Amino acid sequence: MTFEFSAGGITYKKEDSKLFILVSQHSAHHGWVFPKGLIGDKTKGESKEITAVREVEEETGIKAEIEKAVKPVSYWYVWQGEKKKKTVYYFIMKFVSGDFEKRDMEMENVEWLVEKEVENRLTYKADKEAWAEARNLIK
Repeated sequence: MTFEFSAGGITYKKEDSKLFILVSQHSAHHGWVFPKGLIGDKTKGESKEITAVREVEEETGIKAEIEKAVKPVSYWYVWQGEKKKKTVYYFIMKFVSGDFEKRDMEMENVEWLVEKEVENRLTYKADKEAWAEARNLIK
């Protein structure tokens, strides 16, 4: 058994008094998620916050700034026969700029969804738990 730690963002923007949330569909497992990645996988000693900002931009092409942390979520999964416990540190992030075309292809689809559509689009329980807290903090 190993432990993994990731960080990512629940990114929002407001347009015409509507709240939009950034979601993405993973190219490998096709699940709809919030963008995230392993802490320190590219730079040793990288902070949760820097990882979250970097991963949102890499996976979606969107630049965003952190506003506040959401309670971390944890879950178990098996990869190549090994059981892993992953803890994800999500941050509420405000859209700054960007373009979906400038993302890497880890995510096959990236969309801005109106707030009421987010929970139904998300695939995994951990993302839905993070969203349940985040939606109350964003308003």
